Amino acid sequence: MQEQDNQTPVIDGDTVHTDTSVATETAALNKAESAALNKAESAEAVTEEISTTDTVADPEPEPIAAEPEIERESMEFDVIIVGGGPAGLSAAIRLRQLALEAGNDEFMVCVVEKGSEFGAHTLSGAVIEPRALNELIPDWKDKGAPLNVPAIEDRFYYLNSATRSTKVPDPLIPAPMHNNGNYIVSLGNVVRWLAVQAEELEVMMFPGFPAADILYNDDGSVRGILTGDMGVAANGEAKSSFEPGYELLAKYTIFAEGSRGHLGKRLISRFGLDKDSDPQHYGIGLKELWEVNPEKHEQGVVMHGLGWPLTETGSTGGWWLYFDENNQVSFGLVADLSYHNPYMSPFDEMQRLKTHPVIKNVLEGGKRISYGARALTKGGLNSLPKFTFPGGVLVGDDAGFLNPAKIKGTHTSMKSGMLAAEAIFEALQANRQHDEVVAYSTMYKESWLYQDNYESRNFSPAIHRMGLFMGGAFTFIEHNLLKGKMPFTLHDNLPDYDQLERANHAYQPTYPKPDGKLIFDKLSSVFVSNTNHAEDQPVHLKLTDPTVPVSINLPLYAEPARLYCPAGVYEVVKDAQGAKFVINAQNCVHCKTCDIKDPSQNITWVTPEGGGGPNYPNM
Repeated sequence: MQEQDNQTPVIDGDTVHTDTSVATETAALNKAESAALNKAESAEAVTEEISTTDTVADPEPEPIAAEPEIERESMEFDVIIVGGGPAGLSAAIRLRQLALEAGNDEFMVCVVEKGSEFGAHTLSGAVIEPRALNELIPDWKDKGAPLNVPAIEDRFYYLNSATRSTKVPDPLIPAPMHNNGNYIVSLGNVVRWLAVQAEELEVMMFPGFPAADILYNDDGSVRGILTGDMGVAANGEAKSSFEPGYELLAKYTIFAEGSRGHLGKRLISRFGLDKDSDPQHYGIGLKELWEVNPEKHEQGVVMHGLGWPLTETGSTGGWWLYFDENNQVSFGLVADLSYHNPYMSPFDEMQRLKTHPVIKNVLEGGKRISYGARALTKGGLNSLPKFTFPGGVLVGDDAGFLNPAKIKGTHTSMKSGMLAAEAIFEALQANRQHDEVVAYSTMYKESWLYQDNYESRNFSPAIHRMGLFMGGAFTFIEHNLLKGKMPFTLHDNLPDYDQLERANHAYQPTYPKPDGKLIFDKLSSVFVSNTNHAEDQPVHLKLTDPTVPVSINLPLYAEPARLYCPAGVYEVVKDAQGAKFVINAQNCVHCKTCDIKDPSQNITWVTPEGGGGPNYPNM
């Protein structure tokens, strides 16, 4: 049995080169909003129905079309891992370590990765805490792990305005923000190195093979996954190059897709894994890699900051500058997707942030090398779903183990993968399969990972509910004075997608025009992300109702997809016939923001053909 999304076709999937601006004059919006509100009850009912869970409504899964029947090859493994990031590769390495220690060289582990290579889709700041790596591969230094730049100094700034800033004294910086003992890295290169370690342990590695669907046993337990078909035309017909996907079957399946995994989302909904959790919360992380002038480079310095420009739109988040090796600097912004203003554009906020002297003085005169964007799961412990179900588990950002107070998820993702591997191997040693590996949850509660999550459980709800200053003060008291032992727990029960205000009430920020030197546009940024998708394939951004963007989202929220998307995928084009919603799927960098933030929960991201998307170098 295979689970499929029940989706209507996407309209206007071809790339359109046109003026993407949308008229936002008050009179035009009022007229459009009035028309929408004339049917407000039905519109709100649609929105409410779609938005009751953090997934797109999918009441009755449809089977794959059987005309004609597609013959698929099947392969069987002990464990299949979906996703070749830090969590998935750590699980694979740990499983093979345990198997070899037990004298079972025949133990078969498979990792499928949708990117063209391991690390191609990996994007992070990144400052890595090596705790989990020390446990997984104690001799990582001897094995040449690319952790070459120890963090030597922390600097924290509050940007008061477009020109003013305050450097926060070290004693006032929340304890989780200190980075003594950590390393500045390219996480993509760390993942590539982990992939080599997995290969040396004879893990079967399949880059360019996206997991498109979940396979179930008759009793409802997970049986494995179906990889995506190759060579399917945009109209759904097989091309001459058609190759059917494979059925990959396993005794247990580990889902390690990263933030907002499209299969993990289905599993959470199908098994009700989040019924006892707060809604999950997310941020969008945007990163640029720069080569700066040597006289401006301070290898090992870690800079973080808050404040302007996000404060102008009442948004929360923060920025970073990490001074890596070879005169390279990682610069980026994380914007919480709980923001309220529909005119807020995370990409453009990042661009104008570079005009602030604190940032500009470092980057000016340098060269931008690469760009990328990715959602991160940041709800923390309160939003963590149950992560075990019959036949499988969730690990890493697919569940949400990131520590939001530290802004770090690599060590937590790796540890979750290791714990899942140990629990699953124990079950297999007892000749079990396809059942629920509850020992994973027990091991988590008894590990440092749980303590790491527990101490930061209040960070996200404090910032979301109290704002930047009061939330920051709360965080300082909790971590610096009470050492993470606040005697109560805060909750944030409003989903990110349900927080936008109406467009005609919102402030419209002014963003700087691109100059091609410091400030860039979305399309040139997508170009340096090396993003590409095979031509003539089905659009992988599905609309549950194709009328919603123009009939509901445009009049009420000025269609925020055109702004929150960091890659120019979505446009509203107006002509004599009216407004049209256009999806430029070729531009998609797989950040998943649309799947998360769409106020009508009308967009579902599914995996495109294998190997598509960004190819991040050194990110």
